[in-house]
Amino acid sequence: MLKKFKISLASQILIGLVLGIVVGAIFYGNENVQTYLQPIGDIFLHLIKMIVVPIIISTLIVGVAGTGDMKQLGRLGGKTLIYFEVITTVAIIVGLFAGNFFQPGAGIDMSELTKTDISSYVETSEAQEDQGPFHILVDIVPTNIVNAMAEGDMLAIIFFSVLFGLGVAAIGEKGKPVLAFFQGVADAMFWVTNLVMKFAPFGVFALIGVTVSKFGLSSLIPLGKLAILVYAAMIFFVVVVLGITARIFGINIFNLIRMIKDELLLAYSTSSSETVLPRIMQKTEKMGAPKDIVSFVIPTGYSFNLDGSTLYQAIAALFIAQMYGIDLSIMEQITLMLVLMVTSKGIAGVPGVSFVVLLATLGTVGIPLEGLAFIAGIDRILDMARTAVNVVGNTLATLIMAKWEKRFNEEQFAAYQKEHLKA
Repeated sequence: MLKKFKISLASQILIGLVLGIVVGAIFYGNENVQTYLQPIGDIFLHLIKMIVVPIIISTLIVGVAGTGDMKQLGRLGGKTLIYFEVITTVAIIVGLFAGNFFQPGAGIDMSELTKTDISSYVETSEAQEDQGPFHILVDIVPTNIVNAMAEGDMLAIIFFSVLFGLGVAAIGEKGKPVLAFFQGVADAMFWVTNLVMKFAPFGVFALIGVTVSKFGLSSLIPLGKLAILVYAAMIFFVVVVLGITARIFGINIFNLIRMIKDELLLAYSTSSSETVLPRIMQKTEKMGAPKDIVSFVIPTGYSFNLDGSTLYQAIAALFIAQMYGIDLSIMEQITLMLVLMVTSKGIAGVPGVSFVVLLATLGTVGIPLEGLAFIAGIDRILDMARTAVNVVGNTLATLIMAKWEKRFNEEQFAAYQKEHLKA
């Protein structure tokens, strides 16, 4: 009897990625590609957005209510934010070092570059600035949780879910039916997640096909040095910085990458961390991290631990300065780093987040904002890399927090690692 042939999800996504590139390249400049493929990509992204909020709310409430310890939760929150700040600061420093050492913007002829319309990013950036420097703290507390859920406001959702979970724990026996309900919601939504993932290869094919047909592979050539440097810096950050951090806590970064390869490929292809958030939450729990740590650290990480994004922003800022012949002093670069540390927090849900952050940052050190229009054409290619790095960083952060809290199941992790590294 012939053994049934089965193609893994990673292989299916890779096939979709390659076919999308081929179709986009063949039909470069053909508007029909966007007309017919964009709806397929949008449907996939909408499916993901549909399941993310219910999963985060249900798992966080179950996790917090199961723990019911305000002191423990406060300690976890403090440690998590300290870790996020340290790692993202290192990412900015790596980006500044790479930009200074390799000078990607030096000698660039701006007449060879194509300008892209960035007016929508400018409007978003101005809206963020109008809210003042403390808007992040204010926005964490929702005035209407239903509205926050509809808008996917992650920090507000986390704040409400934590308080609700503590409330469920505080009422004791009366809270058990509520806890059982949200546990059922979580289980059902993870089942839905596995169903939605079957559509992932088609979504990847459509999104990549539209991108390549719109910008073409030739758009990479004038900015090839920037693209290569960004990818090289990302690889260095993951292998060296995250690799050393992982080793300190007894984790092999290469083994971790192999265990989440399906999710990394999907995040890379779609340029969206949301597409893999439910699956990463599921996997880290199976690896041995407690439910309350998983449901708190991962969603919070998508607002405060954007390692790939902050690294890219540092390189991009220096690239634009070098392109205009602006020599930033050490103090100006320190200012740039400090501003990036603040502006990169809490706006993960904003479209084109890296551009919005850069628009809010460049002016503080005298870099022309219009320089962003020259690199917008290849932003999707760079966004793919930084999204994948963000996913690795948040997955590792969850396991590290569980270990730091001394609540990590080493035996479960060893068994999971053995099972998934057989191949």
